[in-house]
This record gives sequence, structure tokens and C-alpha cells, in this order.
Amino acid sequence: MITLECSYQKKVGLPQFSSHQFSVTLRTEVADLANVQTESARLYALLQQSVDSSLRQPGFLPGPNTAPSSGNGNSNGRSESWTCSEKQRDLILKLVEENHLDKAAVEQLANDRFGKAVKALNRLEASGLIDALIEQTGGIPGNQRRRSNGRNTPANAR
Repeated sequence: MITLECSYQKKVGLPQFSSHQFSVTLRTEVADLANVQTESARLYALLQQSVDSSLRQPGFLPGPNTAPSSGNGNSNGRSESWTCSEKQRDLILKLVEENHLDKAAVEQLANDRFGKAVKALNRLEASGLIDALIEQTGGIPGNQRRRSNGRNTPANAR
């Protein structure tokens, strides 16, 4: 007997820097080695269909005023719980707003680069996201900002 263990997982970005993730793992036995490729393809399609079907029902979606307060709020009314610094959070939100970026696309960028939602990024990861967003919008990423005129000056939001 040959044991096949197949997994499929997907994480999708949602509005307000939210995301949903779902995964399914399946284990089965195949008697004949010649059937492994066919059975593997069948299981992949089944797992993909199952995960995609589950993600079509997003459940609760946070609105702009539904995020819990963490004491990380500031005078602009933003009280979401973020892992990065307030300045980084504010800069990310400013870049999104001023450049009319799609929040789901920014969320997907964070997921692709760091495997986390934007709000879950630590300071170093948020710095990388900020650099990517600035570069994407035609600005100069952090290292070049810090080294202007040969001086090593800290960037605004770091």
C-alpha cells in the first residue's frame, strides 16, 4: 500500500486589511503505484473545490469601526490593533488612501511576502511593505531616502 497525503490551503485578502484562510488535508491509500498520479490529480481537484467552496462564504467582515481598540489609537480616530508602530500603520494607511490602492491587493502583497495580514506585520515586515508600496507608487524606498546626500538620516516612519 502507498499512502498519499495531500493538502490544499488558500488565504485571501479582504477589505479593511482582513483576510480569511482555509486548508484541508486528506490522507488515502493507493494499492497500485500506476494509479498514484491519477489519484493525486483527483484529490487535488477535490481539495481545491472544497477550500474554494468554503472561502466563498466569508462570514464576518470587519467594517471601518468594528476593530477592537488596543490603546494603539491616535487622534485621527484609528483604533485598530496593529503589531507594527503607530507611525508605520499611519504611513501604510496614508499610502493606500493617497494613491487609491486596492486594500485587498495590499493585503495580498503582505500575505505573499510575509505570510501574514497587514495588521499582523511586525516592525521589520511593515518596513518592507512600506518600501514595496512606495516603490510601487513611484517613490524612493527607505534605504535610498536614508542615504540622501551621503548622510545616514533615519526615515520618517521608522
